[in-house]
Amino acid sequence: MTSTGAVPRPLPAAAPAPAPAPAATSSSPVLEQHRGRTVVVKFGGNAMVDEELKRTFARDVVTLRRAGIRPVVVHGGGPQISALLTRLGLEVRFAAGLRVTTPEVLDVARMVLAGKVQREIVNLVNDHGPLAVGLTGEDARTLTAVRRTAGAAGASVDIGLVGDIVRVAPEAVRALLDQGRIPVVSPLARGSDGEVFNVNADLAAAALAGALSAEKLIVLTDVAGFCPGWPGSDEVVGRLTASELEALLPDVRGGMAPKLEGCLRAVRDGVRGAHVIDGRAPHALLGVFGTTRMGTTVTPDPPRDAPSGR
Repeated sequence: MTSTGAVPRPLPAAAPAPAPAPAATSSSPVLEQHRGRTVVVKFGGNAMVDEELKRTFARDVVTLRRAGIRPVVVHGGGPQISALLTRLGLEVRFAAGLRVTTPEVLDVARMVLAGKVQREIVNLVNDHGPLAVGLTGEDARTLTAVRRTAGAAGASVDIGLVGDIVRVAPEAVRALLDQGRIPVVSPLARGSDGEVFNVNADLAAAALAGALSAEKLIVLTDVAGFCPGWPGSDEVVGRLTASELEALLPDVRGGMAPKLEGCLRAVRDGVRGAHVIDGRAPHALLGVFGTTRMGTTVTPDPPRDAPSGR
């Protein structure tokens, strides 16, 4: 699922590409510190349509796995879904940053997500060894959702077969991790009555990260991070606590809204840190594990008796 909106939005096409993030190798001491930890990565934005960035992402995921980290990839596919809908003469429509999903749109989303995008990611990872296994949130009832409503201009909007995750059964994903595999998950979910829902990939990744007790949720997108002053200012907020983000969230619009909502859910569910980073930068995924501050990091609230300074 993808989104549209103005706060913040991708840089113009003429803007220079971000500089490569500092890369790490599988033997890097920085990665060694995270050995045995689970990391959930939401793969989306321009990195999903740029062939070289896709190949770099696949190599970086394998680098994490060979360093002993347990990566899970949850992918989007908004541009690809919109392109096929347009080819088929079906309407492409969004409300409150979420795709309006009719039964016809859901059929297209399932075909694109599980039949095309997931297969491409699995194959790119498996160029480096038999590591990646694809599944959707429907498989083994990994994700269960209820119909989600959205608000726009102060009113409730029917967005169709869009799901809000209410239960995660992570056993199938955890079993793959225990076997040394890299799960690649499409953001689709079942309802309690067997209905299938399209789920925003940011929120699916966040729910899975919480259920897996992940150390990190990493959201790759096509902006530098959260810019609350956009378009008047492109200054990125580097760090927010959960409470600080909760206070800001009602004013966030467009595609950044579900990303930050997911980050908040993740850290409230026990994830130690959630990061929104620029996936247009080569090796951005590995850069999160370095010392250079990247994008926007959301952390849990400090204990009440902790010092107030950060």
